[in-house]
Amino acid sequence: MVQFTLPKNSKITTGKTWPKPEGATNLRKFQIYRWNPEDGKNPRLDTYWVDLDTCGPMILDALIKIKNEIDPTLTFRRSCREGICGSCAMNIDGVNTLACTWGIDEVKGDVKIYPLPHMPVVKDLIPDLTHFYAQHASVMPWLETKSNTPAKEWRQSIEDREKLDGLYECIMCASCSTACPSYWWNGDRYLGPAALLHAYRWIIDSRDEATGERLDQLEDPFKLYRCHTIMNCTKTCPKGLNPAKAIASIKKMMVERQI
Repeated sequence: MVQFTLPKNSKITTGKTWPKPEGATNLRKFQIYRWNPEDGKNPRLDTYWVDLDTCGPMILDALIKIKNEIDPTLTFRRSCREGICGSCAMNIDGVNTLACTWGIDEVKGDVKIYPLPHMPVVKDLIPDLTHFYAQHASVMPWLETKSNTPAKEWRQSIEDREKLDGLYECIMCASCSTACPSYWWNGDRYLGPAALLHAYRWIIDSRDEATGERLDQLEDPFKLYRCHTIMNCTKTCPKGLNPAKAIASIKKMMVERQI
C-alpha cells in the first residue's frame, strides 16, 4: 500500500501549554496554530485557557484576550469586528469563517484554530493573500465604459440594480476559495470562487460596456472551467452568498453566446 509522508518542516508539533488563569471556574481550552518564519522551527499548536466569564462571546474576543493578557506574540488579522472587512477569516473547528462572527459556544469541545488552508502562511494565523488579490484584480473589478461620461451619473433601473444582490456583498475574506478543492489543486491558474463571483458581478452590471471582453478573458480551460460544482464555497461563505451559482451563470453565458 502506498504511504505518504509530509516534509519534516510541515509537521505540526505540540507547542506550549499556558497556565490556567487563577481563580477562574468557567474555562475553555483553545489550541491555536503557531508558526514563526524567523525561528526556523516547525509549526506547532499552543494551548491556552480562556476565562469565559471575562471574555466576549466571539472567537475573535478570545483571540484578542489571549493576545492582550496571555501571549502578546500571537499574530492574526482583525479590523471591523462586525463581519464587514473580512480580515479575521481563519479555519475554526474545521470551518473557514470569520472569527468576529463565530461564537465560542458554536464550537463543541476544544476550540482549534488554524490559518486558512492551502495558503502560504506569513505568520501564525495570517495567510499570504498576494496571489488571491492579484486574481481578483485580473477580472477588472470596476466599471468599464466606452460611452461618453454622463453629466451626473450612470443611471441604472431598480430591476437591474437588484441583479447585483448576492454579489456585491462579497468582502474578499477568501473563506470560499480556500475551501475549494479545485482551487487547492489549480490555484495558480483557476481564479477561484471569490474572483469569479466578482467577475460575474461586473459582467451583469447594466452600466458596464465590456461584457464581451470580460467573457473572452474567462474563456480558458483553467480560469473558469476548473470549477466542478463541489459547493464548498457556498457552504462556507460567512456572508451567505452563492459563488457556485455565479460561476454556473458565467458558464451558461459562455454557451449562450455561441448559439
